[in-house]
Amino acid sequence: MDNGPLPKLIVFDLDYTLWNFWIDTHVEPPLMQDKKTGVVSDSSNYGNPMTVEFYKDVPEILRSLRGKATVAAASRTSATKLAREALSLIRIPVSAGKAASSGVDSRPATKFFDHLEIYPGSKIAHFKQLHNKTGIPYSEMLFFDDETRNREVERKLGVTFVLVEAGTNWEVFEKGIREWRKRRPAVPTASQ
Repeated sequence: MDNGPLPKLIVFDLDYTLWNFWIDTHVEPPLMQDKKTGVVSDSSNYGNPMTVEFYKDVPEILRSLRGKATVAAASRTSATKLAREALSLIRIPVSAGKAASSGVDSRPATKFFDHLEIYPGSKIAHFKQLHNKTGIPYSEMLFFDDETRNREVERKLGVTFVLVEAGTNWEVFEKGIREWRKRRPAVPTASQ
């Protein structure tokens, strides 16, 4: 990531944006975490538990935003408790290049989010709550989501929306930052 300007608030949907499943239909509670490896899995009745994890680049993206932008999750899932549990169990290494584990050099994913708006309903409601909680203008928000219907936050509120078609990765993330910068009004320099 370059040192250019960033939105004040960067928001991610969960299902098929940060992870490759619908938490409310594909994941069978309760979740379990392997104490040695930190790997989180569901309780599939078919003897083949599903691993509950982020797309490959997501931990590095979230880690890179610490101290640079406010980060939030906005999900309309009906499995609110399960989504929050997954975020609290998934571990993110504190330092780049380290494997996620249950050790002291990793943190729960929830520690990389400043706000969690996880409940059924329109993303408009999620963003209004985020605006009320943070005071950040909609024009200073960037939103990554896999559903085109959620582009309504762009049309109705002015949030920069990025469609995520195959999971969040560095290419998608950087595309979103470039799109937000294009829409941002030019800031005069001291010499102007």
